[in-house]
Amino acid sequence: MRKPLVQLLLYLLAPVALAACVLLGPHGFAWPDTTTPIGQALLYLRLHRVAAGFVVGAGLACSGAVLQALLRNPLADPYVLGVSGGGALGAALAIFFGWNMLHALALPAGAFAVALATLLLVYRLASRGGVVSVYGLILSGVVISSMLGSLLMLLVVFAGDRLPPIVFWMLGNLQVSDTSLLLSCGSGVGVAFGIVWLLSRELNALTLGRDMAHHLGVRTEFVVGLALTAATLAAASTVALCGLIGFVGLIVPHAMRHVVGADHRRLLPAAAVAGGVFLVLCDTCARLVVAPVELPVGVITALFGGPFFLVLLRRRKPTALEAA
Repeated sequence: MRKPLVQLLLYLLAPVALAACVLLGPHGFAWPDTTTPIGQALLYLRLHRVAAGFVVGAGLACSGAVLQALLRNPLADPYVLGVSGGGALGAALAIFFGWNMLHALALPAGAFAVALATLLLVYRLASRGGVVSVYGLILSGVVISSMLGSLLMLLVVFAGDRLPPIVFWMLGNLQVSDTSLLLSCGSGVGVAFGIVWLLSRELNALTLGRDMAHHLGVRTEFVVGLALTAATLAAASTVALCGLIGFVGLIVPHAMRHVVGADHRRLLPAAAVAGGVFLVLCDTCARLVVAPVELPVGVITALFGGPFFLVLLRRRKPTALEAA
């Protein structure tokens, strides 16, 4: 099947899948009885949940696709590079100090600030003599992510009465009742997607290497900095909205690259739609697999993503430059 046809099929089936997830409950397909307050509340919660899942999945997939292009490595994603861990710490600090009660932008702003600082630190640690090692970035990201996780646990110890919302958020949860938070984080993801999509041609050139992209007329330093900032904004917005949800940014871009090709003009929209649908489907499984008990959606994505990451790591052979 031709790639444009596959991409069109993806766009046509995505609304159907999202609508099915809204209607699907523990007792099968059913439209909630909106004539009763309970039915209205149920429909409201499901719509918010599907919208949050789509925003988060799209943001993580776009962020992962951009990082994989910039680093020229299919193992890169916001979770592995520590960006999600930095965003988690920033958002947890906003909850800890009560800033999230003051304004809806406090959570995404705190997450973005710490996530960007984390990315800069990881980038600095992986740079030697002006040359950035791809494997150095991944290893630095894993180490920094572990350290941030320790700081997050320390914050939990001193959280006091703010412990339940922090723990509930850390587990990765798509049940968002605050419409203003959903809109603000969705706007962050939308802005980030717009930036990276406008940079699609430059990202295509950067997959050939920075030197080649420079000879093709790309302002590499500016483009790389802007693309990294946009990817961080997308990842931080998703973390602020729903907590830590891993592996979406790893699985979806890699799969879509095989489906629609490596051209980022097609890859980024396809990854955004597929990432949103994938996470909504995972959340639906989390709701129903052991109903009435609800699993954290991060558990479902980890069950898919963990083996996928190991297989990808096993099959990939490092180049001589990366091995050095």
